[in-house]
Amino acid sequence: MPMAGRDRVDYLGLEALLSDEERLARDTIARLVDREVIPRIGRAWLAGEFLTDLIPRLGELRVYGANLPAEYGCAGLNNVAYGLIMQELERGDSGLRSFASVQGALVMWPIYTYGTEAQRRRWLPALARGERIGCFGLTEPTAGSDPGAMQTRARRRGDGWVLNGTKMWITNGSVADVALVWAKDEGGQIRGFLVETRAPGMSVHDIHTKVSMRASVTSELVLEDVWVPDADVLPEAVGLGAALRCLTQARYGIAWGAIGAAIACYEEALAYARGRIAFGRPIAATQLIQERLVDMLTEITKAQLLAYRIGRMKDAGTLRYAQVSLAKRNNVRMALEVARAARTILGAYGITVEYQAMRHAANLETVDTYEGTYDVHTLILGRDITGLDAFGAEPADGGSS
Repeated sequence: MPMAGRDRVDYLGLEALLSDEERLARDTIARLVDREVIPRIGRAWLAGEFLTDLIPRLGELRVYGANLPAEYGCAGLNNVAYGLIMQELERGDSGLRSFASVQGALVMWPIYTYGTEAQRRRWLPALARGERIGCFGLTEPTAGSDPGAMQTRARRRGDGWVLNGTKMWITNGSVADVALVWAKDEGGQIRGFLVETRAPGMSVHDIHTKVSMRASVTSELVLEDVWVPDADVLPEAVGLGAALRCLTQARYGIAWGAIGAAIACYEEALAYARGRIAFGRPIAATQLIQERLVDMLTEITKAQLLAYRIGRMKDAGTLRYAQVSLAKRNNVRMALEVARAARTILGAYGITVEYQAMRHAANLETVDTYEGTYDVHTLILGRDITGLDAFGAEPADGGSS
């Protein structure tokens, strides 16, 4: 008997392994996505517009930094619940998940982990409510997969620092109030600085020529003699490893989020195939279409098992960064292939924004690249299982981006 509703993407009954709190977190965001994202995201994506009205709504639902402690205004959820939230956001659009992921994993998590108590009290509650927005400034025009080659510099001046450099491909850049900027000091040590985006010498320029992640803000940050007081330096954010451990947090959320994009494409392709009549019968009755749908469901199910397992490991404190690389590498590439397969089932309709597959496929080309390319994660895993380093230089603990 054919399965119905959302059970189509729970072929092995993982629902039974979730707690009531985890289901509630997922279903709350699923309703938001169904009602407020999917009906209008196609047109917004085509126009290159981010759905800014959702920023406070996500704050009200305590999505930002949802796995951080409640004492700072966050939801205090476990990591499986957090992952399910990322899954539902990306079922709507990768740009929406990316916004929340940067806010929580790349700005709030390092403030919580590397910051002072005063910094936590100042920033985390406002970021959790969505009253303040953050971005993460690591990547540069010539330093992506090799962030240790960054050219941004920090010089001591009085009771603060002066920063000069350029950061590129920065999600949330022009809507952010604060940027976590990574720069090398005079001794070559990498440090993390909280830089208010309206500080003198800071300029932000949006990138408008994207054909991927169009419903997302992507910017260039230029710092020219930007002064940052000591009070805005994260004291424990020292060394490249500190920056890369932030990326591990983001990669974890991406591994879940990609499943959401794949689910959206699979559900759409299945519904279309059952209703599309060709040569007197639904195309879902043909062997070729059934094979594609079965392959899609199989890969989604494998990715769900992988995400669920690393979520439980993260909550238990046993998850290693190379295992996160395994999940990010597999799940994003899986989602990209599912989106492409869905597009073929949809035929010509698949290239329009009235359907989701082409938009997700275009977005996932970016997700497959950022927070560590597929090939970089291959090398991280290769080093982990062989003990031999294939990188040109030894990356710091936490992997590479």
